[in-house]
Amino acid sequence: MKRALTALVAAMALCAVAQADDYPSKPIKMIVPYPGGQASDTIARLVGERLGKALGQPVLVDNRPGAGGNIGTDIGAKSAPDGYTLTVATAALPISKHVYRKLPFDPAKDFAPITLMTITPLVLVTRTDLAVKDVAGLVALAKKEPAKITFASSGPGTSHQLSGELFKSLAGVEMLHVPYKGSPPAHVDLMGGSVDIMFDNIVPVAPHVRSGKLKALAVTTKTRASALPDVPTMAESGYPNFEATAWFGLLAPAATPQPIIDRLNKEVVAILQSPDIKERLAGMGATVVADKPEEFGRFMAAEINKWGPVVKRANIELE
Repeated sequence: MKRALTALVAAMALCAVAQADDYPSKPIKMIVPYPGGQASDTIARLVGERLGKALGQPVLVDNRPGAGGNIGTDIGAKSAPDGYTLTVATAALPISKHVYRKLPFDPAKDFAPITLMTITPLVLVTRTDLAVKDVAGLVALAKKEPAKITFASSGPGTSHQLSGELFKSLAGVEMLHVPYKGSPPAHVDLMGGSVDIMFDNIVPVAPHVRSGKLKALAVTTKTRASALPDVPTMAESGYPNFEATAWFGLLAPAATPQPIIDRLNKEVVAILQSPDIKERLAGMGATVVADKPEEFGRFMAAEINKWGPVVKRANIELE
C-alpha cells in the first residue's frame, strides 16, 4: 500500500512536470474583476501584452465586474487549475472575507499566489469647488456639518470604502458613503459635483488632479508619491496611523501545478522588472514589487488580518 501511494505521488509529480513543459499550448485568460479603465485593468493589459509575447500565446484580458469584484474572482477561483485562467487580485480580495456573509470562495484557500505585481497609494480627492484646502479643513467641515459630506467608492466593501471608514474613525467624523459600480462613474459624479470626496487609486485619479478636474488633499502611504510629489501624506496631515495602499497581484486557482506557478512567476517578475515597464508604472504612481509566490501568500494573509477589525468597527456586512 505504501509503495503504491509513493508511486502515485511520483506519477502525479511527473505529470505536473510534463504539463509545465507543454505549457502554454493555447491562449491564456486573465480575469480582471472590475470594469475597463480602472487601475487593475490598466496594469493587467500592460503585463498581459508582454506575458503573451514571453509565453508565445496570447493573454486575453477578460473584464468580469460586479459585486465588488466577487463575480470575476469567483469565476477565477472555480476555473480549472491548469494555468490557463489567471485572476488579478486587488486589496478588495482580503477585505471580502470579512464583509460578505456568503462569499462563494475563500481568498485564503482557493487561490495559488503567483506574484504581488505593484503597490500604489490611494489619494484623497475632492470636487474642485469643495471649500477645503487640506485634510484639516475637510475634518473641520465634516464636524461642522455631520453626515453631510458624501464619500464615493468603487463599490461596497472595497478598499476605497474601507479607507473612508478608517478616516471617519481616526478623525472622529460622520460622512455618508455613496457606492458606485466601479471608479469611472464615481469620478464622473465627483467631477460633476454630485459627491464630495473619494479615496481612490492614484493611477486613474492622478491625470484628473493634474488637469485640475479634481483636488488632491493627501496620499495614503507613509511617503509622498512620485506621481503627485506636491501632495502631502495623511501622516503629514495629522494622521500618522493612517496607511492604506492599493495593490495588484496575480493568482491562479488552487492546485495549479507548482512548475506552472513557477514559470508564470519567472516571466511576470522579469516583465515587471524591465526598465521600460518600471518607468511606465512609476509614471502612473505604482511601485513594482514582483515577489515570490510564498511572499505574496504571506502578504495576503497579513492583509486579511489587517482589515478584519476595520470592517467590524464599521459594522459592514453584505450578502
